[in-house]
Amino acid sequence: MPYITVGKENSGNVDLYYEDHGSGTPVVLIHGWPLSGASWEKQVRALTDAGHRVITYDRRGFGKSGRPMLGYDYDTLAGDLDMLLTKLNLKDVMLAGFSMGGGEVARYLGKFNSKRVKKAALISAVTPFLLKTPDNPAGVEKKVFDGIQKAIREDRPAFLTQFLANFYNLDEYLGKRISEEVVRLSWMIAAGASPRGTHDCVSSWQTDFRKDLAKVTIPVLVVHGDSDRICPLEATGKPAAGAIRDSRLIVIKGGPHGLNWTHAGELDDALVEFFGKPGEKVNRVTVSPAM
Repeated sequence: MPYITVGKENSGNVDLYYEDHGSGTPVVLIHGWPLSGASWEKQVRALTDAGHRVITYDRRGFGKSGRPMLGYDYDTLAGDLDMLLTKLNLKDVMLAGFSMGGGEVARYLGKFNSKRVKKAALISAVTPFLLKTPDNPAGVEKKVFDGIQKAIREDRPAFLTQFLANFYNLDEYLGKRISEEVVRLSWMIAAGASPRGTHDCVSSWQTDFRKDLAKVTIPVLVVHGDSDRICPLEATGKPAAGAIRDSRLIVIKGGPHGLNWTHAGELDDALVEFFGKPGEKVNRVTVSPAM
């Protein structure tokens, strides 16, 4: 199994597990919390079938990657992404970040610029600024994040069960768009993550990415469900699209946070159309009106 080393903690390395499949224009998929690169199962198939080389990796603390006690802030996480792109010598890459992974995309572009990146996608992402403040009234109250961390400390496995119910809107889609087995798999992946990483990543969700998005000059696709209970559309998807000079917003009707499974067909079609099929001429995306 391939790994890259992104740091050290005491006597051990901090290694990131990644998978590298297919050939063609490279697409790097950055997963959400508290899952792993395995959550991109449907998108990997669609994008490799479309002729792309697709790379997934597990964020530090999650999946098969190392589980350090530190490094769950976005500067460090974006640095990990940069090391992966550098190690694999990827150029003209397409980045896609889901949920928390959208923060890696934003901070990477804000900090390292887009010299390696051709296009990017933000899917159910935490961008531009999830925390409610006087200048961000549509955000989420800080007490919500504090409550999540308290629940994780008290009974992480039980919290994950409740979280996944809202992640996939199971009251609406269980047995229709998602099976009990997929929910169970998601829980197992999440429960196997670092307890410290699972807890500390919640603090990073309160990061302000508005300055990062203002620096983005490449085309960006924003995909969000209008039934997202984790990152509400009005607080994230719409203002993120409005903050990027060359953006396109696609709102998936009825889409929950975890739409990469429940509405995979619609998401896959959007990504394939936006990233294109290698060898085909693809029109440059145009800016959507501010919403």
